[in-house]
Amino acid sequence: MSARDRLTFLPVHSGTRLAVPFVASRAACGFPSPADDYLDRPLDFNELLISNPAATFAVRIAGESMTGAGLFPGDIAVVDRSLTPFNGCVVLALIDGEFTIKRYRLKAGSVTLQPENKAFRDLVIAEETAFEVWGVVKNAIRML
Repeated sequence: MSARDRLTFLPVHSGTRLAVPFVASRAACGFPSPADDYLDRPLDFNELLISNPAATFAVRIAGESMTGAGLFPGDIAVVDRSLTPFNGCVVLALIDGEFTIKRYRLKAGSVTLQPENKAFRDLVIAEETAFEVWGVVKNAIRML
């Protein structure tokens, strides 16, 4: 894995509760529509992004192997270590001492980590490969 694919780990502190107003109407991305004055209950990002605070951490994404899944360099992936990986989920994995985020594929008992960018190739995990899934990517945050 090249330096551009390295990840930056970020601490997650779910103890701080900060809610923001949540407008119940949808915002059109085409022609504007009349806005409702109706506000739904406040939106708490801890509640929205974190299911299991003790097992959740965040990591900044580097590299472009997952752009087809909507994960871009600089995005923040929210990872839950308490979840068991399942076929088709996106995972943070440690392969021979290097971190990567890929789609987890289980075929006939063997694991393949699949990128979501045709410029990258699948990583087939051989028996001798030091491999560990660190967690399932549950959400991604993009700063515009």
